[in-house]
Amino acid sequence: MWLPLCFVAVLLLAVPGGGQGERSDVYVVYMGAVPPRTSPSFLQDSHLRLVGSILKRGKLAKSVVVQQYKHGFSGFAARLSKDEAAALRHKPGVVSVFADPVYHLHTTRSWDFLQQTDVKIDSARRYSAKPAASSASTTDTIIGLLDSGIWPESPSFEDTGFGPVPSRWKGVCMAGEDFNSSNCNKKLIGARYYDLGEVNGPGTRSSSNSPRDEAGHGTHTSSTAAGNAVTGASYYGLAPGTAKGGSAASRLAMYRVCSDEGCAGSAILAGFDDAIGDGVDVISVSLGASPYFSPDFSEDPIAIGSFHAVAKGVMVVCSAGNAGPEASTVVNAAPWIMTVAATTIDRDFESDVVLGGNHSAVKGGAINFSNLDKSPKYSLITGASAKSSSVSGTDHSASHCEPGTLDASKIKGKIVLCNHSQSDTSKMVKVDELKSAGAVGSILVNDAERSVTTAYLDFPVTEVTSEAAADLYKYISSTSEPVATITPSITVTEYKPAPVVAYFSSRGPPAQTGNILKPDVAAPGVNILASWIPTSSLPAGQKQPSQFNLISGTSMACPHVAGAAATVKAWNPTWSPAAIRSAIMTTATQQNNDKAPMTTDSGTVATPFDYGAGQVNPTGALDPGLVYDLAADDYLHFLCNYGYGASQIKLITSPPASFSCAGNASKDLISDLNYPSIAVTGLGAAASRTVTREVTNVGAQEDAAYTVAVSAPAGLDVKVVPSKLEFTNTVKKLTFQVTFSSKNTAAKGALTGSITWSDGKHTVHSPFAISN
Repeated sequence: MWLPLCFVAVLLLAVPGGGQGERSDVYVVYMGAVPPRTSPSFLQDSHLRLVGSILKRGKLAKSVVVQQYKHGFSGFAARLSKDEAAALRHKPGVVSVFADPVYHLHTTRSWDFLQQTDVKIDSARRYSAKPAASSASTTDTIIGLLDSGIWPESPSFEDTGFGPVPSRWKGVCMAGEDFNSSNCNKKLIGARYYDLGEVNGPGTRSSSNSPRDEAGHGTHTSSTAAGNAVTGASYYGLAPGTAKGGSAASRLAMYRVCSDEGCAGSAILAGFDDAIGDGVDVISVSLGASPYFSPDFSEDPIAIGSFHAVAKGVMVVCSAGNAGPEASTVVNAAPWIMTVAATTIDRDFESDVVLGGNHSAVKGGAINFSNLDKSPKYSLITGASAKSSSVSGTDHSASHCEPGTLDASKIKGKIVLCNHSQSDTSKMVKVDELKSAGAVGSILVNDAERSVTTAYLDFPVTEVTSEAAADLYKYISSTSEPVATITPSITVTEYKPAPVVAYFSSRGPPAQTGNILKPDVAAPGVNILASWIPTSSLPAGQKQPSQFNLISGTSMACPHVAGAAATVKAWNPTWSPAAIRSAIMTTATQQNNDKAPMTTDSGTVATPFDYGAGQVNPTGALDPGLVYDLAADDYLHFLCNYGYGASQIKLITSPPASFSCAGNASKDLISDLNYPSIAVTGLGAAASRTVTREVTNVGAQEDAAYTVAVSAPAGLDVKVVPSKLEFTNTVKKLTFQVTFSSKNTAAKGALTGSITWSDGKHTVHSPFAISN
């Protein structure tokens, strides 16, 4: 039985106001687990009494409280002065008081960059040990999403064929602007929205008084997680096929905690609290903090809310962030969260450059509906050659076509070749300026972002790698009148290699503790086709907006895993969130569709810091053989080892009265958390470290023998004891130890490898990362 987490956090969003010129801010007061046998109404009254005790005479508690948390955990959000917030920090039962962060949705760049693909996950294994889950149990699984809202009219959310809403469901369909209870149905069974405070500042177009999606993001993630199969889906004819969620039989509930300006921490906590109380099985969260703002677990709304969700048996899946490829940028890295990285899929959108002379073609990629002549008759010029005489200095900025650096008279009627790097002005700003200056098209040399296909709609733009650009420069220098054309995009299927870890996907190790290996797994997150809101930006000749959109980010990867988790839950309704996570991690694949090791976008072999245990394999996760489970007190001892004292943990979780932290608690012991992966830090030269793991046999065969195989790098000895695990009808759980011994010379950087148990049918793979 899980012990609830009892934090008190006060989150801050700056707002004007307050009496007598005092500055008033929104704080979230997080008060930990709901005490046993405490009613929501009693909690609400106690919150008001608490906040009233620190307010000035005549100021009513109800006038300052904006959120109350009463289902999964206890607390509230309120508009308070700095002194009032400080006073609350010293009240009994308060764990933390902290500034309310504005988190952001985990898409890359703007949602205007539209893209597409249909993912094909190759599985060499097919399992038949268990019968398929019954339709009743599958459709009783409920996925809740904390996101930007939902567009209920999308065909992805129709309820044809669904039975009655599960009787255990306690949620509601909140009426709001352009949204009423009839917008919910037997598929979309719940929708809530929250006060986003000052996230929507003055002059923004977003409102927050409805579950309706104004950004598109929540509609996209919802249909990716559990959308119905919609035939004939495409983005204006590109990549036609069937769009389908990872768990199409599951029900959906939307908790709108974001606008396209951001996500209020106080609303995120309210979304978690309601989702727990409503009865969801899986929570999908495609948003997070900046990796450069690393709140402690007790001051992070996602860490707090997810801890309480997992305490109630609810699986929480989060995106890893889009700050890659730099190391230690992964967010949402608490060990009770399943953290998802992003990979490419086996589909590309090709738009070539056809050159004059022998009409040779240089391959590029983008989404454009080019109306240029198929014959190469348009003058081709580099940005450097079109530099404005009014711009001083080198040609660098002009070669990158930075705004204000080009002479419009030199590019009018021409295709302009521009370099592009991630530190530049955005691609869309550059392209808009070229278009305004009279250019007929553009070619961007873009190595880092080439795999993330950008939609330029009617303006002919394609992107090429530096290697491909060499042919363009060679051609330009070979003739006095270079000419070219850009072809409209076509869909390329079975693209290789795939999957590849996306350049933007945030990398481990986590900043908070290197002794937990994050991210956990990777899933498709580049050019993902899913449902979208209506848009006014249409390609020429189109009369209706596409109901689907192509976008990229770990936001898109997260709901793939949430869908897989819902399916595993349907097959195994009594499994804990830790067991479900283990099943997904240990059955992940590390190979691409060339049957070679997966790589990063730069071509280097991927490591566990890039993709965790590997690319999710939904079929394999249904029959993992063994699982690494976590008991009630495992996360409590993690908190001890992380640095929390027993008195603080008792505020957080309400553990047994006898609970205490071990005298030798230390961050090194975090490596012993029964996680499906292993991370060890601080292993010096000629040193060794031993960690312990326990596995549970969940396979169909009670009598099963597993043997171990170790893949270790040079410079590291790895010994597993015992090397064979024998399960019987009475022995369901067995422990083993892994000893890591470094050679005489300390390693530079982390040493990675894996430990794999197999009974001849199941392969239970666990990555490790060892650093000094």
